[in-house]
Amino acid sequence: MAAELHPRSGKLIGLSNSNRTARRNQPVQEFNHGLVLSKEPLRDRDVFTVRIDKKVNSWSGSIEIGVTALDPASLDFPSSATGLKGGSWIVSGCSVLRDGRSVLEEYGRDLDQLAEGDRVGIQRSSRGELHLWVNGQDCGAAASGLPPKLWAVVDLYGKCTQVTVVSCEPPPPSAERERETIEQEEEEEEEEEEEEEVVVRGGRDDGGIAALMNVAAMNGMVNGDEVPELSCSNSRPDKFPNNLEPDAVLTEHQLFDVFNNAIVSFYRSEDEGGGEDGGGGGGGDAGGGGETGTDSSSRTDRGSSSGGGAPANSDSSTGTTGGGGGGGDCGNFNNSPASNGGAALGSGTGGVMTNDALLFHEKCGTLIKLSNNNKTAERRRPLDEFNNGVVMTNRPLRHNEMFEIRIDKLVDKWSGSIEIGVTTHNPNNLDYPATMTNLRSGTIMMSGCGILTNGKGTRREYCEFSLDELQEGDHIGLMRKASGALHFYINGIDQGVAAAQTPSVVYGVVDLYGMAVKVTIVHNHNHSDRLRRNNAIMRALSPDVGRPRQALAVSPDPEAPDRLLFHPNCGQKAAIICDGRTALRPHATDDFNHGVVLSIRPLRSNEVFQVRIDKMVDKWAGSIEIGVTTHNPAYLQLPSTMTNLRSGTWMMTGNGVMHNGTTILDEYGHNLDRLKAGDTVGVVRKEDGSLHFFVNGVAQGPAAWNVPPNVYAVVDLYGQAAQATIMDDMVDLPPLPEDSSDGPTAMSPGSPCSVAGTSTTTDLRFHQLHGTNAVITNGGRTALRQNCRSEFNDAIVISNRCLRDGELFEIVIQKMVDRWSGSIEAGVTAIRPEELEFPNTMTDIDYDTWMLSGTAIMQDGNTMRNNYGCDLDSLTTGSRIGMMRTANGDLHYYINGVDQGVACSGLPAEVYAVIDLYGQCVQVSITSSSGPLDNSLCTSNITEKSFPIHSPVAGVAHRLHSKHGKNVVLLGEGCQAIRVGGYSHGIVFSAKELKADELFEVRIDEVDDQWCGSLHMGLTTLAPPELPSCPLSGLSPSLPQLRTKVTWLLCGSEVRRNGVLQRQNYGYSLDRLTVGNRVGVKRCNDDTMHIFVDGEDMGPAATAVPKNVYAVLDLYGRITAVSIVSSSLMEDSESIKAPSLTSDSCSEGEEDSSPVREVESETCSLVPTVMMFLENHGKNIQLSNQNLTAARVSSYNQGLLVTAQPLARQQLFQFQIDRLNPSWTSSLSLGVIGHSPDRLNFPSTACCLKRSTWLLQRDSVFHNSLKICENYGPNLDTCPEGTVLGLLVDTNNCLHLYVNSMDQGVAAQDIPSPCYPFIDLYGQCEQVTIVTNNVPAVGAESGETRFQGDMEKADMVDGIKESVCWTPPPEANPNKTCEYQALCSRFKDLLTLPDGYFNEDAKYNLCYCESCHKLRGDEAYYKRGEPPRDYALPFGWCRFALRIKSHCEVSNALKKWHIAYHGTSVGALRRTLDHGQLLPGTSSIFLVSPIKAEGPNDYTEPEENSAPGREVPRVRLSPTMRYSGMETFAPKVQFQDPRSHRCHQAQVGFQVCVRPGSYKVGPQTLSHSEPLDPRFSNSEIEWITKEQGGTLLYGLLIRVE
Repeated sequence: MAAELHPRSGKLIGLSNSNRTARRNQPVQEFNHGLVLSKEPLRDRDVFTVRIDKKVNSWSGSIEIGVTALDPASLDFPSSATGLKGGSWIVSGCSVLRDGRSVLEEYGRDLDQLAEGDRVGIQRSSRGELHLWVNGQDCGAAASGLPPKLWAVVDLYGKCTQVTVVSCEPPPPSAERERETIEQEEEEEEEEEEEEEVVVRGGRDDGGIAALMNVAAMNGMVNGDEVPELSCSNSRPDKFPNNLEPDAVLTEHQLFDVFNNAIVSFYRSEDEGGGEDGGGGGGGDAGGGGETGTDSSSRTDRGSSSGGGAPANSDSSTGTTGGGGGGGDCGNFNNSPASNGGAALGSGTGGVMTNDALLFHEKCGTLIKLSNNNKTAERRRPLDEFNNGVVMTNRPLRHNEMFEIRIDKLVDKWSGSIEIGVTTHNPNNLDYPATMTNLRSGTIMMSGCGILTNGKGTRREYCEFSLDELQEGDHIGLMRKASGALHFYINGIDQGVAAAQTPSVVYGVVDLYGMAVKVTIVHNHNHSDRLRRNNAIMRALSPDVGRPRQALAVSPDPEAPDRLLFHPNCGQKAAIICDGRTALRPHATDDFNHGVVLSIRPLRSNEVFQVRIDKMVDKWAGSIEIGVTTHNPAYLQLPSTMTNLRSGTWMMTGNGVMHNGTTILDEYGHNLDRLKAGDTVGVVRKEDGSLHFFVNGVAQGPAAWNVPPNVYAVVDLYGQAAQATIMDDMVDLPPLPEDSSDGPTAMSPGSPCSVAGTSTTTDLRFHQLHGTNAVITNGGRTALRQNCRSEFNDAIVISNRCLRDGELFEIVIQKMVDRWSGSIEAGVTAIRPEELEFPNTMTDIDYDTWMLSGTAIMQDGNTMRNNYGCDLDSLTTGSRIGMMRTANGDLHYYINGVDQGVACSGLPAEVYAVIDLYGQCVQVSITSSSGPLDNSLCTSNITEKSFPIHSPVAGVAHRLHSKHGKNVVLLGEGCQAIRVGGYSHGIVFSAKELKADELFEVRIDEVDDQWCGSLHMGLTTLAPPELPSCPLSGLSPSLPQLRTKVTWLLCGSEVRRNGVLQRQNYGYSLDRLTVGNRVGVKRCNDDTMHIFVDGEDMGPAATAVPKNVYAVLDLYGRITAVSIVSSSLMEDSESIKAPSLTSDSCSEGEEDSSPVREVESETCSLVPTVMMFLENHGKNIQLSNQNLTAARVSSYNQGLLVTAQPLARQQLFQFQIDRLNPSWTSSLSLGVIGHSPDRLNFPSTACCLKRSTWLLQRDSVFHNSLKICENYGPNLDTCPEGTVLGLLVDTNNCLHLYVNSMDQGVAAQDIPSPCYPFIDLYGQCEQVTIVTNNVPAVGAESGETRFQGDMEKADMVDGIKESVCWTPPPEANPNKTCEYQALCSRFKDLLTLPDGYFNEDAKYNLCYCESCHKLRGDEAYYKRGEPPRDYALPFGWCRFALRIKSHCEVSNALKKWHIAYHGTSVGALRRTLDHGQLLPGTSSIFLVSPIKAEGPNDYTEPEENSAPGREVPRVRLSPTMRYSGMETFAPKVQFQDPRSHRCHQAQVGFQVCVRPGSYKVGPQTLSHSEPLDPRFSNSEIEWITKEQGGTLLYGLLIRVE
């Protein structure tokens, strides 16, 4: 067939190169709609191969490939290949899906990992099997039973954006022969196994069971594993039933349990010391597999082809410790059924032909002590020495042989831990180094999470696990594959290829370094052998195992139900009791993990697995986790925590969901970490493959899809969770443990196991009939709206019976979303549920219905009364709403138990309660039901995010400004804009500046599809009133070209600033807008711009947006008409204040101050906590001064410390940097953690904290080690000694950093409560002390301390960035000193200038040295005046504020004049200060130039009345001190510092305010060719003024060298 693509394809696909190349358009904006199919159906054996040409990193996922029976000529293309139905097989990642459902979880190569240039192909074999080919290699059969007519499918999904078809032909014969050889070997192996099955099924007496045991023994022998002695009568494995009668016939599950238990018991015996002598057979009379039953002599000589025992001609009676046969009186080994299976080991392993068990070599490091037959190695004197602990294996590793060790002992004294790897050095000839990474040849080691080759790092982050973080009991393994690739394994999980080419002869090596003290070699690591042996035994007993069938014959107890229990194979620190119904961690106060337990059998479809938390401890963070896995517990090596498993696992942890260790849902449901003893959690896999979780019986909604069948339930008793019991209906639950009070075990009020009788029993429920989008759960007590982010109505629920007189029907709001406007509506109706045709919303009913909507009482859809006593739209999560019909027919509403009064009267006798889950309200539960309510859900405002969108703010509708683009017409008093021609010139502005948190929103009214492009929207500093009159022909044709002032806008999905791209893939693309969509823009209080689409906040699009901005939008391309749907905030704030009781008698000043007193009374009521450091801290920390001072006493890290008390809201926690050590680089970091630090295992640095952590480091903000913000505040590495740093969490749960009492703004949001401040004394920072003299909460009275909010803009000439451009008064921080500022101040004193010239308030003196301006976070340039003009901050200078003479223009100058600089000489200072301004003719000779009037076109042309040749004195200014501070203008003088007696050079100048229009801008006059300032060109860097009164002195500038 032709190697071409079909011309019909996905809607974003473009074909080229004769339909051989496919490209997905808009690859960084769209990730799907990239389907292509082959032009013709595939022929058998043809491999349809494509090459990946291009990939992008914007998305997850990549190319998907497969086949479909659907004809592309008539196919309605879905968005992705997994949406194909009707006979489609797709390989996605490493999974195989049929018609969108997963049929194979782990298959072949992971397509997501392929790179550009890789080739991938799909083939239908002549057998009807599907094969995947990657780079010419066959990955094996992915599916079978394929129909003959199939088209190849390629999905350019996610990262993959372009492919080219390279061939469609059969594979080379060599590749097919290799595959056929493998298949033939598999068939022969299956035939041999079938023969074994026939033999084993030969008898049904005791001898038959003995024969079965011999099969198990045989399998153990030939694989080199020790097996226990077995006899027919009494030497059975434990867990094997002792009452088996010859005629007893067991069911499939009983047989399965018998042998699984036997196998698990055997493995445990190995772990606990069994098999000490290696993998040999057992001794004793039974021998290693001799005749033990009558059936053994009738077997053929064929053994298992997978054997691993001694060769057939070896002397097996010697009983060696190798892999040979067992010792004892076994007689002739050739009589054993496995006599011919022994030669497989040598041929299978390659390399060294030896059967020696892997042990540690006798020659080892100087501090190593070997024991346990050289299987265990231990480092002596672990508290005194940290190295010289190298051990190696006694022989080289074979190909594909696992070398695995278990960590037995760690000490918590050193940094670093165990290292493991391989070396080519023979241990007999090696001079052992102190640590293996010192060896510079033939060595590959894993250290931490990286790989070192010959002592040098070759891979920095090889895997997610770090060996330094492993605990006692964890396993580490390595394997050299036959291909030469080296793999490491952590707790049985393959970490991938560490080195591609490893020498063929290598020894295993372990370095017991640092914390690692003792390890033991583990021999039972071969999981595939366990699985194969287990399956071989099961097949021998039942050839149909794994397929549905009836019981073999008679069940011992046919009435016994197949109950869900815990499997006996559980985590290392877990135990199973109560006949498998209860799991616990017996030592929960000592260990927080290794508590994984699984169900004993797979879950059936729609079967709920539910457990009750019996006991909790309050020592750890985190709690129970629950989920499902495809792994069979019989042979799964359980990890320390289930989320470490990287395959076939779905877990709910906290309030998120993880799949294979990766988070797939962040905010899924109720936070499991908040549960208490008595609460319940459950999981169910439904028939459609969806996975659902339950908390206290309340469904949390779908968590995952395409979950395969036959999954096992998993419970991870992690952290606080110490014991759990399976809940079912077969027997009564055991009571809760009496000692459950050890931790936070108080049951959630109303949890399923709360004490009976605490709530009034009632039969009120929600009726089974309800609206289309409503779902009733929890026995009729809970109602929720499904698809809550795409549906806002059709969710009416009604009570199951009429309300009795005086009966309260009360519900609690459990969940809300922030997507919609409007919220819950509640009321009553006389319509019976059976007769009600449920409308979209209950207020649509026009008879016999009374509803409360917002504050309006409505009857039959009409408003009867406004401003009722409560507003339902303002309720949040946890609020309770009740309704009661009194005996006289009145309707009352209750909010949180408080009667709101009579809503209406005259109700009929029989009315039903009605709840409309509308808009924001998603889930409610009845509070008075007999079944208890999950109050932990109802009242948790922390774990359940609720974002109530209040009803529109009272005010007037927004308007558009009359200045707009020339193609725009405004209608409806400025509420609607229409573009009447062309596709551009459609810019419109808001009529007024937007206030903080004010949303400006429009609705799309008309769309013209003849154009491309769409609406642009954003914020601009361009003031429309300053524009010329309409029509604005000079205005830019489109918003991205508007660059006269700073403009932030969203264009498609790209954020731009003045047309320059700032961010891609911001959110919803505006190119998708259509009629009816709403789009809005908001400037938030944290100076960020947010875009809203249909009411949903897309998040921050831009930062550092100034206050005075207008909303701006561009009716561009398709969008031709919009109308405003938002309202402005009320201008008169008094209209929304509560009236003052004494307003008539108060003076005007008292009225103004009353709100302040109210705030003060609030804040003063806060009692801040006196903070001190916790005793639990990093190991290099030493506390003193009653735990107020912390010092790092050694090294540069391990300096983490945390406060003992949580940080209260609005409390400022401050500490001072006492000591810095310049020997190190970097410095301290700080932040907060959201969990108790009492048992926190402190890592070496704060950046390793990855759970509920917010960290401020340098000038960046991190959340759980991920950077979320850059360029925040000053660089903490530059903070000098004496700097006071602080942390504060405000009432909006936002984290603030304070530097020397200056708020740096919001660093992070959604900080949990409680939270604990922490500090990392890293690098230079060696000592800090908590500041205790500023304990009051921010906002309380604080003496004379003047905070930023009290300051006027006039106080901050350089303070356009208000949060950082002012200095606190000295008394607020007496320890803060700047040596440079002090030096400049001493020079000023030498000038003997009168103090009367200077401002008495020293806080206006600003130092612009590098440290000070970075601490304030100053920007280099600001704007000032009307119209605004740029000026540069005088970096390198120190400013001393001058006292401004009071006259009529002072206030005007500070607000509307421009800022400039004037360099002068020391001798001219006093005369200039005397006049208070720069006067022509009185300044320095360097600044006043007698210049002849020049030509008529020169900017220096004299005034009209000036005589020709007249000398005009002019004063030179500049917007930057880089020019005015040059030595020509500001000559240097030498002085001696009176303190240090050192000589310095100094310069002086002035910072001045200049009246706009009083100066002219011109070129520099010093003939410099190089640019002097990057912001100002040399042609505009000099300002000339000659007007008296045109300048106002603001500050004296001093620079000292």
